[in-house]
Amino acid sequence: MDAATNVKAKSPATAKEIAWRSMSANDIESLVRVANKIHPDLPESDQVFAERITLFPAGCLALMEDDGGGDELCGYVISHPIRRRQPPALDSLLGEIAPDADQYYIHDLAILPEVRGRGLARQCMEKLFAIAKRYTSTSVVSVYGTAPFWGRFGFVVEEIDEGLKMRVLGYGDDAMYLERKNEESTSS
Repeated sequence: MDAATNVKAKSPATAKEIAWRSMSANDIESLVRVANKIHPDLPESDQVFAERITLFPAGCLALMEDDGGGDELCGYVISHPIRRRQPPALDSLLGEIAPDADQYYIHDLAILPEVRGRGLARQCMEKLFAIAKRYTSTSVVSVYGTAPFWGRFGFVVEEIDEGLKMRVLGYGDDAMYLERKNEESTSS
């Protein structure tokens, strides 16, 4: 059994189990439905999600509500290593994880509003930080004014050059590049 399935919370309204688990290609259709609800102005193709799951499965988790056999996601996270300060453009394929990747990147963390407020984001972030500690820092492009949310996990706004600024603006006019120092790192 995968470690991602060990984190569970009860849905207070329904007493259903909610748990993070490893994502698979079978989850993409449901993932896209969640993404379209949370990010209607930031669409990404199925191929982008499928590639991330294939390239770095450890950083791709599905949030599932156990309703006795359903396969609908109520959240997901997509994350992977990158070269420092080189987040991918929105809706772009990576081709590969760069062999010299030196920063962890959280591409997207999305949880449907009806299951928020139960500590599920914190559970997810703890899992990601366990992976990210291999790198000196973690980055995220904050959208929709979510910088305060990310700030709770130690992310801060960073000064960026014009090239990175143009890439970040591809995520929307309010997008902000944030970084956090990781507590442990085996990188030099």
